[in-house]
Amino acid sequence: MRPPEWQGMLQRAERWLAQSGQLPEVLRLCQLASGNTRLLRAEQMGELVDCMARSIRLKSSSAPVREWEVFGCHKCQGFLYEPVSLLCGHTFCKKCLEKERGQAAGCSICPGSKGALPRLRINVVLSNLLAKCFPERVKASQLRCEGNLLYKEKNLQAALQKYNEAIRLEPSDHLTYSNRSQVHSLLNSWEEALKDAEMACNLQPTWIKGHLRKGQALVKLGKTEEAFQAFLFSLALDSGNKMARSEAQRENMEMCAARREDQKAADRSGLEKSTPVAESKKGSHASSATESDTLISDQCSLLKRKYCSDEAPNTDPPSKIMKRDASKGKGSGAGKSSLFGFVEPSDMECSLCMRVFYEPVTTPCGHTFCLKCLERCLDHKPNCPLCKEGLSECLAIRKHCKTVLVEDLIAKYLPEQLTERRRLHEEEIAELSNLNKNVPIFVCTIAYPTVPCPLHIFEPCYRLMIRRCMETGTKQFGMCLGDPVRGFADYGCMLEIKNVQFFADGRSVVDSIGKRRFKVLKHGQRDGYNTADIEYIEDQKVQGAESAELKLLHESVYDEAYKWFDALGPGLKSRILGHFGLMPAKDSDPQSNPNGPAWCWWILAVFPLENRAQLPFLAMTSLKERLLGIKRILDYMANPGP
Repeated sequence: MRPPEWQGMLQRAERWLAQSGQLPEVLRLCQLASGNTRLLRAEQMGELVDCMARSIRLKSSSAPVREWEVFGCHKCQGFLYEPVSLLCGHTFCKKCLEKERGQAAGCSICPGSKGALPRLRINVVLSNLLAKCFPERVKASQLRCEGNLLYKEKNLQAALQKYNEAIRLEPSDHLTYSNRSQVHSLLNSWEEALKDAEMACNLQPTWIKGHLRKGQALVKLGKTEEAFQAFLFSLALDSGNKMARSEAQRENMEMCAARREDQKAADRSGLEKSTPVAESKKGSHASSATESDTLISDQCSLLKRKYCSDEAPNTDPPSKIMKRDASKGKGSGAGKSSLFGFVEPSDMECSLCMRVFYEPVTTPCGHTFCLKCLERCLDHKPNCPLCKEGLSECLAIRKHCKTVLVEDLIAKYLPEQLTERRRLHEEEIAELSNLNKNVPIFVCTIAYPTVPCPLHIFEPCYRLMIRRCMETGTKQFGMCLGDPVRGFADYGCMLEIKNVQFFADGRSVVDSIGKRRFKVLKHGQRDGYNTADIEYIEDQKVQGAESAELKLLHESVYDEAYKWFDALGPGLKSRILGHFGLMPAKDSDPQSNPNGPAWCWWILAVFPLENRAQLPFLAMTSLKERLLGIKRILDYMANPGP
């Protein structure tokens, strides 16, 4: 068959799978495309797997979400048991994470997060909530884990008993059915193994291990074609699964070998076969049936079980199970109203601010706090506020990701409390963003416009201040010289943060640069650091003859300043350049900038003057006065006197 023909058949197969979910018919089309007596070729197998994967995604996207699945583990696709929240904010079962130790461990949701796992401590808030809302499901998960330990010890009967107890408590856990299926297989109870595997597949259709278990049971029962379908379905869920690929190829070979034997027997007997045309369920295929349809219909006779269908195996269907869940009320929390009634504000309360979590963050030790509450505690000491365990790694990475599940639960079940917390936060951010009132003031040294000002931050109050400047997006704060009477001087300069480098002990180095000058109108304090109401000051411009005189003075003082700097020794000059950068060029218009020429501030920062002698220059609004002051300093340094 030419490639375009078999590709057309595969396209038709995909439409069938999407419309009716009838994998057997699709399989026959693919086998016909490769020839009745030959194996499916690799490229055709890939087409079929892609086709099935698309159908699976379509089915899973339209399937209703069961309430407990909010508490689902992304790794095992089951109910979270002993939940552990990683630093990235995603939560998994502790056992699922432990299985990956020594392998490509990490978060399966975040791209590129593979690596060594941190300490695996149970999330206290989530663990308590699960125990409260789903006590029977938690108990069933505990029994399943106990059964797993007995299975590892090869105590199969005891393990089977644990799984039976778990299923009685929670009959909708696909993991327990899958595990019990494995035990039945080892006990050679293949029919029971198949029933449990089918139940696992129906409860969680996109979980690959259930389909592998089903395929293995079908192989032992001699149902080769159905086993091949199960392995092929597993391959569609995970195209890189080596076991699924190996088993699918082996079963495919066996099916083809069996057909060849049947054909040889038919040839020897001289019998002629005739195949009735397959009837379509909707009547749409009957009128357009071809010889290919006839062959397909013959080959897929007696295949009663369909994948991706709504039919259930010979056990209680999931819909009936979920009805039983709902009847348990608080025990299983199947319905939204049931769970909503048991998620209370106290379940999601920060132990530091005693309010519902806002931007919840879980530490490696398993405790959850509001992001801002945790950061303020870490400003003072790098330990968990509750258990006092060291949290140096949190300080080192400075990447406090919100715990996704806790945040989702609050948004879904405590919307009013979340709205109130968000309102308060937005009001605080708006207040902190005001660069005229309650402006944060760093009391340290003199800062000048356009001049770099690197800072070493280690005091808790200033850690908080810098963080707030970053959170608001202003990235600005005021710098003032200290004053023994008023706390800080009446004039200062705004600094803009360019970069912050954090260290493991909580200290940081802030790269900032001077912006606008200001005058302090009112001194104040906030959360341990100084604040001020301010007004910005600018140089007063002059016109006409005064402007021409100012320009001549500007050029004269600039040349004198440049000669002074150029005459400095190489060692001192190198240190100045490393700290302050190159001396700015002379401005063509000295009044173009409201703060005056940049070189004036650069030379003032370089001068070996005491801070008190520098402060008057910051308050000056006359460029002429500033230039004359710089000239006096240059003259003094050129002729220091006796």
